[in-house]
Amino acid sequence: MDPLRTLWETFFDWESMREALPEMLTVGLPNTLILAVSAALLGSVLGLLLAVAGIARTRWLRWPARVYTDVFRGLPAAATILLIGVGLAPLGMQVWGPDPYPLGILALSLIAAAYIGEIFRSGIQSVEAAQLEGARALGFSWGEAMRVVIIPQGVRRVLPAWVNQLIALIKDSSLVYFLGLVASERELFRIGQDYAATTGNESALLLAGLFYLALTVPLTHAVNAIDRRLRHGRPAGAPADDIDDADLALPGAAGGSQR
Repeated sequence: MDPLRTLWETFFDWESMREALPEMLTVGLPNTLILAVSAALLGSVLGLLLAVAGIARTRWLRWPARVYTDVFRGLPAAATILLIGVGLAPLGMQVWGPDPYPLGILALSLIAAAYIGEIFRSGIQSVEAAQLEGARALGFSWGEAMRVVIIPQGVRRVLPAWVNQLIALIKDSSLVYFLGLVASERELFRIGQDYAATTGNESALLLAGLFYLALTVPLTHAVNAIDRRLRHGRPAGAPADDIDDADLALPGAAGGSQR
């Protein structure tokens, strides 16, 4: 048999793709988005708390935040998902039954929080110290100045990096299949894998990959658009692609990012 024909039939069997497409649209895509968006929201809230704790004046807040960040950034995502999904399964059984879906969201959220916390921390620390001093001079307490002045600016500066983390979460959602989700909770990768295992053809898995690309590539371009809009110091009327790297540096970023 012609090797090229064999290769084509292995990855581009339109009948296999057509058979898997309805389930990917009605089951896999919604579940992938639920996992990613839920983890992004929970991870962002916890990440912001970690960022504030990581720059707090008291070491009793800084140290636990740094340890958490080091641990969850250092562990492989698959190991974290298995440790939480299997280790907390008895507790989950008592709360919501045998469904591992919430534990998958929890695991993804804890992983995301470690990365998002560092993203937010770098953004907050990039804001000029003079702004904090000015807010204090106006009568704000340290906490009020951080909440009203510093944190909003810092978060705004790192929106592109935050969206990049959302892209990573969309891809990491495929690891939740380790927990053995029921048929109605399978995400794109698991559906593609199941069809590939059943038919011995990789076309459905390739289709799942195309879905991931359809989700992540537009977000990547959105990151670039947001980044261009948030950059400071752009010469008036200059095309974005013609701006020199020095013109794109954020105010207060001299000396390098702490990310």
